[in-house]
Amino acid sequence: MKHRIVLIGFGTIAADVAAGLRKQSDTYTMAALCRRPDAHLPPDIHRLTDFVDLMSWRPDLVVEVASQDAVREYAENCLKTGIPVIVSSAGALADDTLRQALADAAKASKTRVMVPSGAVGSLDYLAAVRQIEGARVTYESRKPVAAWHAELTALGHNPDTLSEPVVLYDGDAATAAQKYPQNLNVAATIALAGVGMQATQVRVVADPAVSENRHSIQVESPLGTMSTQIVNQPSPSNPKTSWVVAQSVLATIEKHFAGAVVG
Repeated sequence: MKHRIVLIGFGTIAADVAAGLRKQSDTYTMAALCRRPDAHLPPDIHRLTDFVDLMSWRPDLVVEVASQDAVREYAENCLKTGIPVIVSSAGALADDTLRQALADAAKASKTRVMVPSGAVGSLDYLAAVRQIEGARVTYESRKPVAAWHAELTALGHNPDTLSEPVVLYDGDAATAAQKYPQNLNVAATIALAGVGMQATQVRVVADPAVSENRHSIQVESPLGTMSTQIVNQPSPSNPKTSWVVAQSVLATIEKHFAGAVVG
């Protein structure tokens, strides 16, 4: 029997996830919850318009690929009914109250809420040091100017003539994820996997010299040190998002249904 998957939203990431699942059409069948009546859906994806529709379709898994608002609106109710949820907009979990509500709902219904690694790696190492006293985690996001066009303009910079890097933010992960919800879900993912929202330091840089999304993670603890740099190509249709994010969501879906898991 095919696994029934609901995608919440159908933007860039969702379309790429659907394309990957389509390659395994003998394993998965899909629906998408889209409020916009003009949103185009491929013919093999069933259209849902609200939570009642979602429940009637009886999914085995719900995958949020829309926004932090979508996490707040749908995730807890899905978990309360026993449906596992993958949350790609991890920045929503910077809200302690929401994060606890989702954890409580999942535990009560004996299901799970899962966060993909997204654009970064090394989450296993971060999890290993999270309880070690003195562990320090620093994350730097360095993206092309195109990813920060509106933000740079708001600060008085001309993105078209920018010649030097601009530091947009330097502080804790909780503030970073809430301040830039479309760009910094990675900061929240790193913090959740590791030493927490307040203890994880984040630096955000718009750099006219780079054409890729660059993610650097530095960890120092009594156990040792780790330094990771990941260079991702931006999504062709959305420079705020790394192209690899959809593949990470696909990997999380496959891991959820797998009989054996590595890592």
